[in-house]
Amino acid sequence: MRPYPIGAVRNIGILAHIDAGKTTTTERILFYTGITYKMGEVDEGTAVMDWMAQEQERGITITSAATTCYWNHHRINVIDTPGHVDFTAEVERSLRVLDGAVILLCGVGGVEPQSETVWRQADKYRVPRLVFINKMDRIGADPERAVEQLRTRLAAHPLILQIPLGRENAFRGVIDLVERKAFDWGTEVIGTEFERRDIGPAEEAEVRAARAALVEALAEADERILELYLEGAEVPGPELRAGIRRATISGKAVPVLYGASFRNKGVQPLLDAVVDYLPSPADIPPVTGIHPRTRQLETRRAADEEPFSALVFKLQTDPFLGTLAYFRVYSGKAKAGSAFYNANSEEEERVAKFLEMHSNKRREVKEIFSGDIMAMGTMRSLSTGDTLCAKNRPILLETIRFPEPVISVILEPRTRAEHAKLRAALAKLVKEDPTLRLTQDPNTGQTLVWGMGELHLDILRDRMAREYGVQANTGRPQVAYKETVLKAAAGRGVSERVVGGKTQFGEVRVGIEPLPRGAGFEFRSDLRPGTLPAALLDPVRDGVQESLEAGPLASFPMTDVRVTIREAVYREAEASPLAFKIAAAAAFKDAAGRAVPVLLEPVMALEVVSSDDYLGDIVGDLNARRGRIEGMEMRGGSRVVKAFAPLSELFGYATILRTLTQGRGVFSMEFSAYEAIPLPIMEQIIARIEGRAAYA
Repeated sequence: MRPYPIGAVRNIGILAHIDAGKTTTTERILFYTGITYKMGEVDEGTAVMDWMAQEQERGITITSAATTCYWNHHRINVIDTPGHVDFTAEVERSLRVLDGAVILLCGVGGVEPQSETVWRQADKYRVPRLVFINKMDRIGADPERAVEQLRTRLAAHPLILQIPLGRENAFRGVIDLVERKAFDWGTEVIGTEFERRDIGPAEEAEVRAARAALVEALAEADERILELYLEGAEVPGPELRAGIRRATISGKAVPVLYGASFRNKGVQPLLDAVVDYLPSPADIPPVTGIHPRTRQLETRRAADEEPFSALVFKLQTDPFLGTLAYFRVYSGKAKAGSAFYNANSEEEERVAKFLEMHSNKRREVKEIFSGDIMAMGTMRSLSTGDTLCAKNRPILLETIRFPEPVISVILEPRTRAEHAKLRAALAKLVKEDPTLRLTQDPNTGQTLVWGMGELHLDILRDRMAREYGVQANTGRPQVAYKETVLKAAAGRGVSERVVGGKTQFGEVRVGIEPLPRGAGFEFRSDLRPGTLPAALLDPVRDGVQESLEAGPLASFPMTDVRVTIREAVYREAEASPLAFKIAAAAAFKDAAGRAVPVLLEPVMALEVVSSDDYLGDIVGDLNARRGRIEGMEMRGGSRVVKAFAPLSELFGYATILRTLTQGRGVFSMEFSAYEAIPLPIMEQIIARIEGRAAYA
């Protein structure tokens, strides 16, 4: 039997830019809901949700952590996510299974680069959200500016639900505009006690004006409130709350609240807002998938009587249980010992136990229900993004797509005896983290590990040493270059060989042309019907796609090209799939070499924050790194420089910036796009790559 009705369940994520206070807010939520008896602190390495040794030492969140708490007779499943751009995949897979999100903004910094990234990710998955403007106690806190940035930079429709009582050092609480009540923490540090009082005469005029503005803003997003607004009627609290909930769930508006989590102010009203405004699993549209065999569309409601379906969104290595699989139940229910069918691998296996997670701790449960976020000991061949269902009612849900890695390092064991241990450790870590990739350098045969950034790969090396006892030698990080072409060209490929006394022949002519950046790869056929049997067209496509893996310039993957099959010579007695595959690969290489191939490099969007004293040095250094300055602005007394720069020029930039600003400058960056490299730089890169291969 369900411990809580599905309408009283909330699945939420805490998302924000790095250092906006996500983990601190989550720690306060756990404390005030009675899950923990002592508040953990990120700076002291005692945060419950930052359980990894690397997180405690560095004071940052690296992996998403799930927990469950209870507030006002509601069950809230919370996922605390990283803010650093290197771990954006953790945000991606969490948002895939969440029903709602709390976006934290720094009261001083406002909307920062990673804030925009997580907002776009939430838009991608249509996740309703509310905004909590944190750090209202900081010097330079400017909530009005943060709200304006919500409108201008994120195209949001904010609903201001509170008036802050003071700001900076004088911040002591908020006035709730829905209920016209003040929440005053005063100077209380613990934050468990606060005064909930009626507003005073001095506050009446401000509250009346702010509430009228709230009703007017909500009328733009909700028809029922619009009717009351046009009638000039007073909107009572319950009606106003229901209208805010409808507008939030529909994605037409975003409630905005204020607080200071580190000073323990504003967290209880935030929990009230999560319960009041964010959706339950029953409020979300039915999940859609396809039948794995018939490929027909299937839908499942969030109801226990529906056939079982769940999505695996995270794998994690556990020192006692092996690999844990985190999953979200979208429909149905199941008891421990039930058989689950993996619609991706088409294997069935019984699961002995289900686990309710509290960071890295767990509690065994006997039964799971629709809307639950749980974990279990992993099944064989289970991967991130797999669908679990009943074998007699199968469904294949949309999997999770992760960003491409942009940087690599060479990893080698320090001794020959550690070679097997290194490969085993890497295999486990790559299975756990879908943004890690393993390849071999085509020139040297060395193992290459691809990741999202220097910090990402640094954490990988640290985890191998701590968790698996493997010490590895590493080379300098290498950029994930790609190749493309600048003009259209044609090419011809012929394969004719004798195998077993029989001639195998294939001839193909292809055309290649460039596509816009980010378009990827397109394959077309201009062959007249009957020119080539359909069974031979797939080998032609396979030959082209395999050739894309190594471009003509420096053997980097090719992208943003369209390949068209224009002619094919077919001799029925001598035709074979292998011959046409080889001919297509040769034709593609011939065409690519004629089409002015160029290297593409990943370019990062950079935001540097410092005082005006160091502005000249910062700009000069960025120009020397082939950076493009896009703009400058003042933010909380600091100068913010926005720029774009190639990733290859930003290795070790944290150290350089500290030197330029005497330790006072900070920066953040995220992947922006691939761009063509200027010819002189491209020649240097190719020479360096060829020289390295020759040396090896």
